[in-house]
Amino acid sequence: MTEWPVILIVGLTVLFIGISKAGLGGGLGMLTAPLCVVAFGLAGQPPQFAIGFLLPLLCAGDGFSLHHYWRQWRSENLKYMLPGILLGVLAGVQVMGRLEPGHFNLIIGGLAVCFVAFQVVKERVFKNETAFKPGYGTGMAAGIGAGLTSTFAHGAGPVINIFMIPQKLAKVEFISTRVLIFTWINWIKMPFFVGWGLVTVDSLKWDLVYLPLIPAGVWMGIRLNRKISEEKFRKLIYALTLLAGLHLIISSLTA
Repeated sequence: MTEWPVILIVGLTVLFIGISKAGLGGGLGMLTAPLCVVAFGLAGQPPQFAIGFLLPLLCAGDGFSLHHYWRQWRSENLKYMLPGILLGVLAGVQVMGRLEPGHFNLIIGGLAVCFVAFQVVKERVFKNETAFKPGYGTGMAAGIGAGLTSTFAHGAGPVINIFMIPQKLAKVEFISTRVLIFTWINWIKMPFFVGWGLVTVDSLKWDLVYLPLIPAGVWMGIRLNRKISEEKFRKLIYALTLLAGLHLIISSLTA
């Protein structure tokens, strides 16, 4: 896997992880899985390889974010979601082992398209909602959804947003709580991904090569956040995510 298109696209994807962890680009993190699947697909690797490759890098990015937002979160959100997250991850890894690459591409592409659709309508959906208090019932449902979507495509963002946006948290509380939840989700997945052969010696070698791009992406995100329009950047990310998702859907249906 030494083709330059693969190397460059994967490098850009890893930079996106760091930039998103710096708080820029709203749904930038959702672009990483479909883009990485497309890149490694060019080299003949199955989508499971791309998902396994991304997890250690996401954990590294979580570490930077967790340090920055330390103890600024609403920890009860994690308490309510954690049982469901564990069940969702357990169910997800069981299903993953039975999926063909084409089915996997279809799921990842579908999640990407649904994410963009959610971003378009979420302002209208939650505009007039009064703040609600989370509990174990809603937390369990959201946790299962987050565990499943994160296991398949590292795509728990929309589910977590649906659970958290109606709480109308302050911006720092919202971001830091998301960081806390994502950190737990990713580390819960790690032993299962290792046990199922998704995180391998080969994928870890690639991780080591690209690891320096995580702090570089964080640095870029902080700089870009001061210089570019957040709204325009988000629209670009949504367009790229939609295109990547549609590409995976079409390729899986025509294979």
